[in-house]
Amino acid sequence: MNRIADRIEAIRATLTEGVELNAVSKFHPVEALREAYDAGQRVFGESRVQELLAKIPQMPGDVRWHFIGHLQTNKVRQIVGRVALIESVDSERLLRLIDAESERAGVVSRVLMQVHVAREETKFGFLPEELVSWMAEGGYRTLRATHICGLMGMASNTDDESRVAADFAAIRDTMEEIRRVTAGELTGFDTLSMGMSHDYRLAMRYGSTMVRIGTDIFGYREY
Repeated sequence: MNRIADRIEAIRATLTEGVELNAVSKFHPVEALREAYDAGQRVFGESRVQELLAKIPQMPGDVRWHFIGHLQTNKVRQIVGRVALIESVDSERLLRLIDAESERAGVVSRVLMQVHVAREETKFGFLPEELVSWMAEGGYRTLRATHICGLMGMASNTDDESRVAADFAAIRDTMEEIRRVTAGELTGFDTLSMGMSHDYRLAMRYGSTMVRIGTDIFGYREY
């Protein structure tokens, strides 16, 4: 087996049952993605619209593309209907635009709401209490062509494992609180995307159902 296949096999052996592997392929060449595909990987994560659109026609049609970066509002129309999941909905304005563009295109977009718990101010997302309040008020009921499938979040960029664990716990608790305030009305709300190459094992202990791994599969990014 080639190196990428070996790495994917090794990572899969560590995943808790039911956890999905999102191979973060941003900044990596299509040749590397094809090696991962040949090893059975079907979910790939990209963070730049132009790079994503360039890669889609170069890969097989059964690839499930996830958009994982900050999505600019002027780029929404370009990816609606082209991706299986938008993991990084970080504002109500963006969500409304995705919904409008999805309805216009005659598709239903699957999304995750991004929760901000990390210490870094540069990270995007809803504050937990802000998102819980919006859900409790039934903001999701007005969506016409968007399915909120769960949450995505990142822990603080630190070597302090207790801080990382607390961040993952806060994201998980936000998901549980949303389930409580929506009283089962929000169906299919079951995806918790958290954990990357350096912390995914810890994330799984806090209920992650999807891990986003790039470096451990493809090596360091090729800018």
